[in-house]
Amino acid sequence: MSEALPSAKDESGPPAIEVHDLRKTFGDLVAVKDLSMTVPQGVIYGFLGPNGSGKTTTIRMMCGLMKPDGGSGTALGYDILKEADELKRHVGYMTQRFSLYGDLTVRQNLNFIARMYSIPNVRERVDETMEEYGLTQRADQMAGVLSGGWKQRLALAASMLHGPRLLLLDEPTAGVDPVARRDFWDRIRDMTRRGITVLVSTHYMDEAIQCDHLCFILNGVKLVDAPAADVPAQSGLTTWRVTGRDLRRVSDALEGAPGVEQVARFGDALHISGADEAALDRATERWRAEPGLEWERRKPGLEEVFIHLTAQARAAQADKEAA
Repeated sequence: MSEALPSAKDESGPPAIEVHDLRKTFGDLVAVKDLSMTVPQGVIYGFLGPNGSGKTTTIRMMCGLMKPDGGSGTALGYDILKEADELKRHVGYMTQRFSLYGDLTVRQNLNFIARMYSIPNVRERVDETMEEYGLTQRADQMAGVLSGGWKQRLALAASMLHGPRLLLLDEPTAGVDPVARRDFWDRIRDMTRRGITVLVSTHYMDEAIQCDHLCFILNGVKLVDAPAADVPAQSGLTTWRVTGRDLRRVSDALEGAPGVEQVARFGDALHISGADEAALDRATERWRAEPGLEWERRKPGLEEVFIHLTAQARAAQADKEAA
C-alpha cells in the first residue's frame, strides 16, 4: 500500500506543488508561457480558464506525463523533470474524457489499475474501493454502458486506488448531472479533510466557489492566483445588482455605456459591473432613480471577475499586436 496520508491540511508546510517558469510550445503555438504557481498541501486548488488556455498541458507537466520545454518544479517533493516516474506512483490523475476500458467490467478495470501500480492484495483493495465508491453492485457491469455519472465515479475510484497524496482532475464533471456533481464534490471535500491535495480544472463557477484557492489562466498566461475569498476584491470591479420591472430596457440602455464593462442577467436580476466605480455610478445614476427598480451595490461574483479578466487580457493582446 502507499505511504500514510498526512492527517490534516498544512498550508504552512512544504507545498504539494511548486513550479517556476513552466513553458511548453507545440510548433508556433505557445501553450504555456512562463507559468509559476504554488499549491499548498491539503487544499482544493481550482484551475480555471477557457478551452485552449493551457490547463491540461500544465496539469500533464505537473504530474510527469509531459516534459516542459523550460522551467522547473516539484510535486510532492519530487522533481517533475528528473523524478517523473517516481512521482507518478503518488499522484492520481483523472482525465477530462473517460479513459478506462469500455469492454471490461468495473472490477476488471480496477484489477488492471491495481496491478499496474503493483498494489498488494489486489482483490481486497479493489473490493474496498468498490465499496467506498458505491460500485459493488455494478462490479460485473461493462464500463462502456455506464451512465456519465457512474463513469465519473469509476474514474475517480481508479485514480484513488493506489492511495495518492495528490489528485489532479481535468474537467471531471463535464457531462454529468447535477446530483452526480454534488456527490462528486462531497467526496473531494472529504479527501482534503484527510490531507489529500486536489487540483481541479473546471468551467463551472458554482464549482469554483467550492475551491480554497483559484488560479485563472488565458492563452498559457496566469492572470490571477489567490485564495478564493480574495479574488473578487483583487479584480477592482464594482457591481450593482438590479431587480424590478423593465430590466430589458435597463440592459439595452446601459450595455456599452461609458464606465459599464458588463451587463449580465442572473435569474430575476441584472448585474452591472465596471472597474471605474465613479464612471459606473455616473452611467447608472439616472436609472437608480427610476421607479420600480431596486438597486444594491454588491461584491462581484467569480463569473463577473473572470469575464473582466478575459476581456482585459484580450484587449491588451490586441493593443500589443496593433503596436
